[in-house]
Amino acid sequence: MTSNDWCQTLGITPPKLEAVAGHREANTFALLLVSLLERGEPMTLADVAGRFEEAGIAARSRALLSLQRCKPGRPPVYREGDLYHLDPHDDELDLWVFRLGLRPPKVARTPPEEVETAPLPDPDTALTVSELDEAWKDASLSSWSAQRLAIAALDAHGGPLAPAEVVAAVAARTKWHGLKEDDAKFKRRGSAVEVLPDGRWAIAADADATMRQVRTAVRDRVALARRHAGMRTDPAVVEQRRAEWEKKRAAHGAALASLSRALLVAFPPARPQAVALLDVGEHELTTFVGDELSALPARLAAFDILGAIDVRGLLRGLGFDPGERRLAELGPPQKTKKLNQRGRTLKITTALLVQGSCGIGKPFGDEKKLAEYLAKGDETKLRRRLEADVKSLHALYEYGRLHGAVRLRWGFLDERIPAPWVHRDEPMLYDLKRSALAMNVPLELVVGSAPGWGEPWSRVRLAHVEQDANGWRTWLVDEDGFAIDEDEVQRARLPVALH
Repeated sequence: MTSNDWCQTLGITPPKLEAVAGHREANTFALLLVSLLERGEPMTLADVAGRFEEAGIAARSRALLSLQRCKPGRPPVYREGDLYHLDPHDDELDLWVFRLGLRPPKVARTPPEEVETAPLPDPDTALTVSELDEAWKDASLSSWSAQRLAIAALDAHGGPLAPAEVVAAVAARTKWHGLKEDDAKFKRRGSAVEVLPDGRWAIAADADATMRQVRTAVRDRVALARRHAGMRTDPAVVEQRRAEWEKKRAAHGAALASLSRALLVAFPPARPQAVALLDVGEHELTTFVGDELSALPARLAAFDILGAIDVRGLLRGLGFDPGERRLAELGPPQKTKKLNQRGRTLKITTALLVQGSCGIGKPFGDEKKLAEYLAKGDETKLRRRLEADVKSLHALYEYGRLHGAVRLRWGFLDERIPAPWVHRDEPMLYDLKRSALAMNVPLELVVGSAPGWGEPWSRVRLAHVEQDANGWRTWLVDEDGFAIDEDEVQRARLPVALH
């Protein structure tokens, strides 16, 4: 891909490093991305450091040291030898392009309208009920004293009120306040609120100065509310834009879901002599051993997405150029995990992630056994073992697609690590739950360990989606009403009848 090809994929014009260097998001890694976009071809760190010096960002030696320390091989950058490449299909690159101001927001912001409002009355004029409505609606009044709240309510209502009426006047407009029906606070000497013989509250006769301050404070909040109202986008416009964005996201997600995918396991990985290929869409397995490998490139060319552990290295070993295909790196997204303050670390492997996510005790075969099968020419056992390995890889791949993350479980650890092979627009469990709620239907789930290869839905169970009163949180319950641990869900779909 040339620079123009990369930028066309992202919908931007080729950037200049000098123009981006002063941007607030322009850290070393961001400037590395811009350098690669600008050049349109892989670069060594030394070349990037030279470009930094040419752009006046830093001296070459200092720039090189900074580049080496910024973890330059993380997505959307990948390393092959000394060369660093950009993956234009990685959605992290699109986010970086937006952060650096190289593309506009996908939803344009409407400029605030100029709202003309009548001038507010002076402090000598009593408050009105409508002013309280504007100033206090859903406002946080926790910092307002009980005296200030009471005076404002009494002033707006034109005279003494029962304590319950004063509290109700405040509570009707916001729940974030500290006023209570306790008149002890107003019996103190010097209080601007007095308690009448019949128990009602009234503004004290000598409280003019305090009352003027309260009126000013309320009207300051009215002015603030009116300014914010002028800046706020019309809710109908917000809803329209949200619907358009959801439609585009769903269309992109459907396009991604329609791509043909294959997963690969090879042995030996560097110079493959046997390869197991799993067609994700067709749910088929094929193994290639020895001379059969000559037919593999033609088979790979039929897929849109290829996935494997060290997928680029494996394809190089097979002599297959992926071109502009999407590649799914199924190696561990994170290499290590710090366990304690003494620096003890856990090495994260793909096998560990398969065990934690899918419950497969021994996901991959012993390399010594595989070498033994290969040396003895025992193709039957070699094929069987490679097929078992690629099935384990498929279980991890599908778990990541469903959750957007994989699960790291070791000892006391139980954490989620984002799955880099999943685009954020692809439908996941969250989206399935929303659809099930909207259609008022249950979901079909496979829960526990990874399903069997032959009948992946043989352990299917129904689950209902419930949501809290605010509509923010959802959870799954089984047919007996017990909550389901979503981290244990291996497969999920809407009822087959709706497909």
